[in-house]
Amino acid sequence: MLLIKELTLDAWGRRFFEDASATIPSGSKVGLVGRNGIGKSTLFKVILGELGTTSGEVTFPKGYRVGTVDQEAAASPISLLATVLQADWERHSLLTELETAPPERIGEIHGRLIEIGADRAPSRAAEILSGLGFSQDDLDRPMAEFSGGWRMRVAMASALFAEPDLLLLDEPTNYLDLEGALWLEAKLKRYPHTAIIISHDRELLNNSVDSILHVAGGKLDYYTGGYDDFERMRAEKLRLNAAARSKQDAERAHLQAFVDRFKAKASKAAQAQSRMKRLAKLPPIAAIGAESVQGFTLPSPEKAMAPPLIRLEGVTAGYDDKVILRDMTLRLDVDDRIGLLGVNGAGKSTFAKLIAGALPKMSGAMHRDGRLKVGWFHQHQIEALEPLDTPLDLMRQHLPQATEASRRARLAQYGLSATKAETQHKDLSGGERARLLLNLVAAQAPHLLILDEPTNHLDIDSRRALLDALNDYEGAVVLITHDRSLMELVADRLWLAADGSIKPFDGDLDDYSKFVLDRARRAAKAGKEASSPAAPRNDKKAAAAARAALAPMKKELDAVEAKVARITRTLVETDAALADPKMFKRQNEMIQLGKDRARALDNLAKAEAEWLEKAEQYEAAKAGAA
Repeated sequence: MLLIKELTLDAWGRRFFEDASATIPSGSKVGLVGRNGIGKSTLFKVILGELGTTSGEVTFPKGYRVGTVDQEAAASPISLLATVLQADWERHSLLTELETAPPERIGEIHGRLIEIGADRAPSRAAEILSGLGFSQDDLDRPMAEFSGGWRMRVAMASALFAEPDLLLLDEPTNYLDLEGALWLEAKLKRYPHTAIIISHDRELLNNSVDSILHVAGGKLDYYTGGYDDFERMRAEKLRLNAAARSKQDAERAHLQAFVDRFKAKASKAAQAQSRMKRLAKLPPIAAIGAESVQGFTLPSPEKAMAPPLIRLEGVTAGYDDKVILRDMTLRLDVDDRIGLLGVNGAGKSTFAKLIAGALPKMSGAMHRDGRLKVGWFHQHQIEALEPLDTPLDLMRQHLPQATEASRRARLAQYGLSATKAETQHKDLSGGERARLLLNLVAAQAPHLLILDEPTNHLDIDSRRALLDALNDYEGAVVLITHDRSLMELVADRLWLAADGSIKPFDGDLDDYSKFVLDRARRAAKAGKEASSPAAPRNDKKAAAAARAALAPMKKELDAVEAKVARITRTLVETDAALADPKMFKRQNEMIQLGKDRARALDNLAKAEAEWLEKAEQYEAAKAGAA
């Protein structure tokens, strides 16, 4: 159990939390939500011990292992699979010790390795890596060969593989494509311990977590259920809060009116004094503000063009002499809403460049009207912003003929206040920069909007505002996103980038989700069959040691079995006593027997779980020693 008690935190010149409390039950999957900059990542730093509190405390059981995702795995010569396997420090240290251990210690090491399932570790690691987009051939490649984005995935794989008692994930889907996000959604749902996930991905928060921890106004509020449940309960809380405040305001007005009218009259002085005291003691009801968000401005094209906007016939595209996509025959019409699917590296961004006019075709026929206006948003635009420039500087570049007042008015429409308009890009949040650029790429009322991961830096309310704006926009849209909710509610057709081409996908996102998870399972199965276990070598000496380790394991199993039998006998005896008619006259004894029975049932459940665990370990050890 994680306990946050009366937490107050001042940092970086502001107060993040004030007397905030929450209790996170063991084994729960919690979505940590709230506006960007509200303090979610700061709370993670407190839990990890990286940031001290002003007052209050964050506590969890002794020996509790807390894990998170490092910025990225190191670019080392160690192989991908070995890097992830090292995340299980106990297994890694035991295998290292085994190389130089004295004979009398070998049996004990083997016993512990069997107990923690060391022989299954490589296949488990390969399954996680496969789910995150790595191929079987990648497993033996050194880490130095992977880019920073892929090493970020390795860091996430290491955290999932280590299975800490408390796993902290900060926007995990930002580093993934839709396929990786779908796999992670399923993985987190089955995670065996407690997990807290900062996320703005509505589908993940609905499908993978069982509770929501909301950060607002320096407080923490815990809700059971997914994000949709939280929104309903939050709306009801706002309604009740508004009703209570309205009722209290009416009571205050009534009491004040009586005091003002009669406080000068001697005959009513006592009543007036009583009402004044009552008025002073009325506890204030703090207003819970509904969090509003600035919308997006996506003007529709002024004049519709004749269909199709773009037609590809046997088109091949790539860079220099390297072909990325070949034999594409596709048609994009004026009102199409295309969701582009495919793993990272399959060619989605190449296709976006091609239809945006930023990449020439290598062969084939591409028909495109010369009057076509395209608005193209991609992550590199955010990275390419000059750190020392301001949004106002950017508006001067885009609107050189406009007045300063109209530029500022345009920025205000984008949700950037007068202060933010003159704030350097490096000091703006990712969400503020994304909002600015999304509005700018659509400012010329394009016929086609190409959006490549537009939601990476947007909170849930901003994502909803973008969805509303896209549904009002009357041009064509090509959408590349890992946000399943946005994809589902915007795209009416799906195209799949796979096997060096792009073709229509026959099905909806539910069908694609099944396709992705089945593919991951097949890849994991292939990896399990192909990989040789990195567990101890099964030579004669090791086998003898493993058999020697069976004796204490069998002893422990027998002891637990005896415990189960003993508790079962106690239950039988208690039930017999409770069934005795004479017991109804002895109420105190009957109550005590009921408590004893409840305690025995609880103990039996624990003992049976322990017996099952030890029985599985013993059987696995027997199979390994055979």
